[in-house]
Amino acid sequence: MDFDDTPDEAAFRAEARAWLEAHAPARGSPEDFSGGFLEGTADVATHVARARGWQRTLFDHGWAGITWPRAYGGRGGTAAQAMIWNQEMGRYGVTVGPFAVGIGMAGPTILRHGTEAQKERFCRPMLRGEEIWCQLFSEPEAGSDLASLRTRAVRDGDQWVVDGQKVWTSSAEVSDWGILLARTDPEATKRKGITYFLLDMRTPGIDIRPLRQMTGSSHFSEVFLDGVLVPHDNVLGQVHGGWAVTATTLANERGLIAGGNRASDAAALCALATELGRADDPVLRQKLVDCWIRQRIQGYHGYRLQTALSQGRQPGPETSIMKLFAAEYLRRLGAAALETLGPDGMRAGAGPGGGDWQARFLHAPAIGIAGGSNEVQRGIIGERVLGLPREPAVDDVPFRDLLAARR
Repeated sequence: MDFDDTPDEAAFRAEARAWLEAHAPARGSPEDFSGGFLEGTADVATHVARARGWQRTLFDHGWAGITWPRAYGGRGGTAAQAMIWNQEMGRYGVTVGPFAVGIGMAGPTILRHGTEAQKERFCRPMLRGEEIWCQLFSEPEAGSDLASLRTRAVRDGDQWVVDGQKVWTSSAEVSDWGILLARTDPEATKRKGITYFLLDMRTPGIDIRPLRQMTGSSHFSEVFLDGVLVPHDNVLGQVHGGWAVTATTLANERGLIAGGNRASDAAALCALATELGRADDPVLRQKLVDCWIRQRIQGYHGYRLQTALSQGRQPGPETSIMKLFAAEYLRRLGAAALETLGPDGMRAGAGPGGGDWQARFLHAPAIGIAGGSNEVQRGIIGERVLGLPREPAVDDVPFRDLLAARR
């Protein structure tokens, strides 16, 4: 593991830091819009508008899509440079959160599996902040076992007719496009009959119903699809071969979630404990130290990932390890925050921090599910890191037979 940048990486970091210092608002300043979107404490319309403006600024100055080819609007840099950029941008009061699904998940998948026409159509609008994307994967009976999805697509000439239901779709109500998985061959085994589509969210037949979360926000939605027509040109990858394309998306999603916690979280909570006169409580001190240590460990996981990228190696199960570790860290951080706040922790939207810590406590359980549950990540780590045998497969039969067995 390398802790120091190479000379080229150090030069890139210095350039990024200087540009951000000149263009980005400071953390904690009145212009700070780095938090509150997922937790439900930000005004959605205002937050999205500011994120759009910031994304366009990045594009205009050559900082959007660090690793994306220049031919599609990116910077043409390395994966290590992208990680350095995210580290530096995370120090400022900005975010590109509304574009996480597009630029962080859909974009890399289109670049790897898309046609030239698809790359030309979708990549630049993403990087310019013109189009927001959502992820239409999970279903009421297909969450962690995503390959059990039932949404179906039937080909009709040069288009597909889609019917089904999706759930836990982030930012669906503000999205222009979605990445959609649908079953196109029920006679195949469950992972071999799925196709990956790019869906215009303005298409007739799409019904978006926000879900009220315990944070008070409606970041997630149910999405119902009734006779939705998708052009065949919007198939990404091969028909019936969507599971291989999905693997690219999910690997990028785990990396996004793992790297999403703010670098100053534990230190900020320690400072709050001191401010409130709670820093001498021996039990609370142990919990605060535990959070601080875990955030440092997560940083070392990041160094390991950065080392692999710097050496030209594609990361493997590191993203699952980071994602699992982040989910547990954020759960503990939220619990320690409420203990620090004391009675104020029961006051939603009030008290020290303006309700931010309470919202993050309520949002933390979602991280243990999003991008593959903690149990799924443990399975990946067990098989791909520890070399444990795979669980016996009992579903290697046509998907239609699995449905019949459930009735």
